[in-house]
Amino acid sequence: MARYTGPVWKKSRRLSFSVLETGEELKKRTYAPGQHGPTKRIKLSNYGTQLREKQRVRNMYGLNERQFVNLFEKASRMDGMAGVNFLILLESRLDNVVYRMGFARTRKAARQLVNHGHIAVNGKKVDIPSAQVFPGDVVSVRDNAKNMKCISESLESNIAKPAFVEVDKDNLKGTFVRVPERSELNQEVNESLIVEYYNR
Repeated sequence: MARYTGPVWKKSRRLSFSVLETGEELKKRTYAPGQHGPTKRIKLSNYGTQLREKQRVRNMYGLNERQFVNLFEKASRMDGMAGVNFLILLESRLDNVVYRMGFARTRKAARQLVNHGHIAVNGKKVDIPSAQVFPGDVVSVRDNAKNMKCISESLESNIAKPAFVEVDKDNLKGTFVRVPERSELNQEVNESLIVEYYNR
């Protein structure tokens, strides 16, 4: 299944979850899209609840199904809790780190910056959004992109930066200080449901 490229707000309403993590999508209409959206919804089964949680996280990070499954399998082979490991691996992707550092307003925009070769890791150009970033790695905007309006506007928007990244706005670079703790990630996500979905 290919990556979803349709309207994000409609997808957020379908999943009853802010895919962009801003809450803007659900302010005006909190019900599902379509002519039957405002009507009473049938209670989801256990499988339906697990599937919806998986879809929420997959859409939030913008992965296709194959990428998502492969990353989950990698997390399952690691020591510790599979669900937490999975979220840490998702947060360690280069496109997500660029987003967390504030170089882009959304994960889609961050992925585009990486794809177009505007981002370097430890001084070397990396154009693969799924590349894993390790603690201590320095992520920077390359010289040819330092004057890009979208990057400066994103940095000026004062989006709160998590504690696991440090950002030098003047030099347009940041450090992935450490892997995030579960308490620093989206509290609406129930990763145990995703584990149950794949282990069923």
